Amino acid sequence: MEARLVLLLAAWGTMLAAGAAPGEAAPQADIATTAWQLDLRFKDPQRITLRLPGDDYDTTFWYVMYEVTNRTGKDVDFFPSFRIVTDTLQVVEGGANIHPLVYDAIKARHFREFPFFAPPVKVTGPLLQGEENARASAAVFRTFDENAASFTLFISGLSGETERVRNPAFDVKRGESEENPRAFFMRRTLSVVYDLPGDPQTRSSATPVRRSREWVMR
Repeated sequence: MEARLVLLLAAWGTMLAAGAAPGEAAPQADIATTAWQLDLRFKDPQRITLRLPGDDYDTTFWYVMYEVTNRTGKDVDFFPSFRIVTDTLQVVEGGANIHPLVYDAIKARHFREFPFFAPPVKVTGPLLQGEENARASAAVFRTFDENAASFTLFISGLSGETERVRNPAFDVKRGESEENPRAFFMRRTLSVVYDLPGDPQTRSSATPVRRSREWVMR
């Protein structure tokens, strides 16, 4: 996933340098979509600190609480992807190398608001229609670069809308490969930008401030 992001950034940079319009370089999603789209309720990122078994130190994690509901009129598969990209270009995948006890601690903290909370592995897969089949979980991230003054939360897997975009950096002589794709397949993705007030010494306790929320193709 991270390698694909690097390729996308390089391709968009090439397109912009050649004078392409930003909208061509990074396709914008329509406000409304004709494809299916799940309803997502989520809380802004927050931290939790705990000591894991075998450690003699505390570890801090970021997490995003969410509840997803299928009101599309048909059963669909729910396989979400949560990713944080900082303004220092660090990429942090949600759910990567997270101990199960972290989810237990989050469940205990939010039990009243999310009584049916379950770890991500138990909420993915076929999602039936209706509020009675809504699922609640959390995307958990390892802490990221303390020098980051802002970050973007990308959430995909909520919509069936996709788009094929040519790779302007494609090298015909090298032939098509994973490192040299002819095109990228992008998905309708929710993009939420947050600022982290303060400086590197104080940001470890700063509360993220939401700056924007929009749908993009990524």
